[in-house]
Amino acid sequence: MTAVVLVSGACLAQGSAGSGSTRDTGVFRPAPSEANTPSLTVAPGGTIGRDYRFRPNDLIEVEVFEMENLKRTVRINALGMVSLPLIGGVQVGGLTSTQAEALIASRYSEKYLQNPNVSIFVKELNVDRITVEGAVVRPGVIPLTERMTLLRVLAQAGGFGPIANTSEVMIFRVNDKNVRQFAVFDVEDIRAGKTDDPVIMGDDLIVVQRDRTRALLKDSIFRDIVDSVNPFSFFAR
Repeated sequence: MTAVVLVSGACLAQGSAGSGSTRDTGVFRPAPSEANTPSLTVAPGGTIGRDYRFRPNDLIEVEVFEMENLKRTVRINALGMVSLPLIGGVQVGGLTSTQAEALIASRYSEKYLQNPNVSIFVKELNVDRITVEGAVVRPGVIPLTERMTLLRVLAQAGGFGPIANTSEVMIFRVNDKNVRQFAVFDVEDIRAGKTDDPVIMGDDLIVVQRDRTRALLKDSIFRDIVDSVNPFSFFAR
């Protein structure tokens, strides 16, 4: 069985080398048709970073400790404002949760309350999202709540899977002319500082390709093990 595996591995390596093609990494080009686009298997996930800044259409709940009548669930309007009891409009757009809590507390303390304790709870966020698919530990959808790069996104996805091709990581993106493009990146070159770590944008699709040689070799080894313990496997083929 060992000899078979070694021969299979050599053949696969030769086949991979013969069929390979040179690619310009890090350059966005028109993407293939939708029919050739990798299918997605996604699941909601990710957490909101501490430095997330509120945006229009975010839905938040504002509470003042021991003042139940001041509790409100409000949606931030297009100007970044919310309207609260007694103090009226407050500009929270562009602020972090901590900053918004301090601002609202200061407004209440001006005329109405002594040392108010204000808490903000996020109900719904209007955030951009990115999708990570392919040979990663945790494929899925990740909120884009801060400046993120390819390496950071891959880290949030749990890193590469065991048969990932780290030299063929694809980013699909729709440009400002509504044209779908893609670029291929070699993560090992990024880690070595040979190329820049690209900035990820909202609605990007990141696809980590499988290493075909290792994938086929893994399947071959698994099949050989099954055949070795199943005396009837020859007749099942």
